[in-house]
Amino acid sequence: MTTENTARLVIQCEDKPGIVSAVSTFLFNQGANINTLDQYSTDPKGGKFFMRLEFHSPHLSENMVLIKQAFQDTVADRFGMEWKLQSTARKQKAVILVSKHEHVLFELLWQYQQNELNMDIAKVISNHPDLEQSVNSFGIPFLCIPMNTKDKASTEAKILDALGSEIDLIILARYMQILSKDFVHQFKDKIINIHHSFLPAFIGADPYQQAHDRGVKVIGATAHYVTEQLDQGPIIAQDVEHVTHRDSAKDLKQKGRHIEQRVLSKAVKWHLESRVFVYNNRTLVFN
Repeated sequence: MTTENTARLVIQCEDKPGIVSAVSTFLFNQGANINTLDQYSTDPKGGKFFMRLEFHSPHLSENMVLIKQAFQDTVADRFGMEWKLQSTARKQKAVILVSKHEHVLFELLWQYQQNELNMDIAKVISNHPDLEQSVNSFGIPFLCIPMNTKDKASTEAKILDALGSEIDLIILARYMQILSKDFVHQFKDKIINIHHSFLPAFIGADPYQQAHDRGVKVIGATAHYVTEQLDQGPIIAQDVEHVTHRDSAKDLKQKGRHIEQRVLSKAVKWHLESRVFVYNNRTLVFN
């Protein structure tokens, strides 16, 4: 259910007795009906507690500010919670970065066009002009910012300027450039990358050739949050497909494209629906 009177509440805090009761009682007193609820504790004795729930409440949209303040005062402060409450109708603002590979980009644009991803794509930014016409056909602005290899900082400054304000998510749809530490720090847990291997195997460039050289029997793809360590950010989603000795490196790339498409779109969808919690460079995903 995605309406202005349906909201999503996500919580993390130290695990202790009474959390679920306090949250559900608060929502009951607000006249809310809980539709879905997921919870997990890393350890019931002093571990970390995570909760995600969706609820419906009449007149929620006009009462949202008051509900947030009341929750902070009566529940969140009591348990020391980190929490977020927002309407499921709110579309997050996203920007996609891409180079020349179009397959994962087109999968995202198609799902976006079908209203399967609850986001607004503000623009697509590329370091090459090749995909401009295709992106424009979806009614989405395209901006080409070539990479200045001698001054990458100036290129990133242009990208930051183009992003504008209030960007909720940056999607690297096979953007074949390494972002700087300073850039990444500005969007902590808000940059999702697709890596064309089953991490932590075959980190870095040309993983399909690496996989072929090792004679692997499965290939995969990994969607993860970007950190300053290359291809080592918290993993959101992965998938694999079996291959054989008859498959060339080119065959692996072709088969891998389909894995990359479904893995990245799945990770983006889970992120948009607040199903992903980051904890100690790992993720907990209520899928």
